Amino acid sequence: MNAMNATHANPNAREVVVTGIGLALPGVATYGDLLGPLPGEGGFDPATGLIGRELRHKDRASRLALRAAQFALHDAGLTDADNTFIGATDSTAVVVSTNLGNADSVCEATDTIATAGVTGLSPLGLPQTSSNVIAGWVAIRYRLRGPNLTVCNGVTSGLDALAWARNLIMAGRAEAALVVGVEPANDVVTKILGRQSTDAAVAVVLEPPDAAACRGARPRATIAGYARARDLAAALTCAGVTEEASVGLWLGDEADAGAGRLLAAMRRIDLEAQLGPLSGALGVLQCAAAAAHFEGDATGTVLATAGGPRHDAAAALLLTP
Repeated sequence: MNAMNATHANPNAREVVVTGIGLALPGVATYGDLLGPLPGEGGFDPATGLIGRELRHKDRASRLALRAAQFALHDAGLTDADNTFIGATDSTAVVVSTNLGNADSVCEATDTIATAGVTGLSPLGLPQTSSNVIAGWVAIRYRLRGPNLTVCNGVTSGLDALAWARNLIMAGRAEAALVVGVEPANDVVTKILGRQSTDAAVAVVLEPPDAAACRGARPRATIAGYARARDLAAALTCAGVTEEASVGLWLGDEADAGAGRLLAAMRRIDLEAQLGPLSGALGVLQCAAAAAHFEGDATGTVLATAGGPRHDAAAALLLTP
C-alpha cells in the first residue's frame, strides 16, 4: 500500500476524474438519492433486472456487477445504441471490489465435493468459484483487455479498488478504468454476516481529465488523494487532508473515526446506516455519493473513510470538484 500512498505526493502525477456512474441498488433510483433521504422504493429491481440471455450461467454478484457496469459505461458515453463498448478496449482496466461476492458459489462447490466428489461438479458452475470471476465476466462482456483484478480487502476494499484503478491510469498502465463494487444478498452472505445482507452494485468510470475532455465527457469528481494506514489519523495525513474545516461532506462511520475527528465537517452521511451492510461496495458507493454532492453546487471537498478502531486498518479518499 505504500506505493499507493506515495502517488499523492508526486506533483507530476496525472489527475483522475469520475466520468460515469451506474447503480444496481434496490430503493435507490439515482446516485443523487444517496445524499438522502432515501426514497426506499423504486430503483433497481433484482427480480426483473437480473434476468436475460447475457446473464445466464452467472452468479448473482456477477449479474449485479454487469448491470451496474452497463449503466456506468452508458452514463460515461462509452457505449453505443447496441450497448457495445466504443472506448479503448486494449487499455481499459476492470477493477472489482468484493469481499463476499462469490462465496455462495464456493460453498456450493465444496458441498458438492463433500457429498458427490469432484465428478459431481458442473462445468458451467465451476468457473464461478474463481476469485476473479466478476471482473472476468465484465471484461468479457465489453471486450476490455486492460489490467483486470479483484480487490478483497475487508472494510476498506472499495476505497482501495478506486486507488488501484487510479494508480493504473497514473502509471500509464491503463487509459481508463471501470471500477465496480458489488456484494449480493443471499443466504450464504447473510449467514457469514449474521444479519440480512444487501444487494448492492455500483460502478464508476475513471479516466484522465484530458481524455474526458477530448470526447466531451463531463467530469463528476476528481480523486485528489488516498491513503490506507493502521489508523484514520495517519490515513488522513497521508491522503492530504490538512484542514478538516475544508471538508464539506464526510462519508463515513463516526464510531469508526474515533473521538474528536472530523467533527468540523459540514455534513456527514453513513451509507451503511441507511442501506445496511455494503462491505466491498461501500467505498465505490461513497465515490458516487461524492459526485452527487458536487453536482448540487455544494462547497468544500468530500472525504470518504472506511475502517478505524474496530478494524485492522483505515482508509481515506479525498475527492474534489
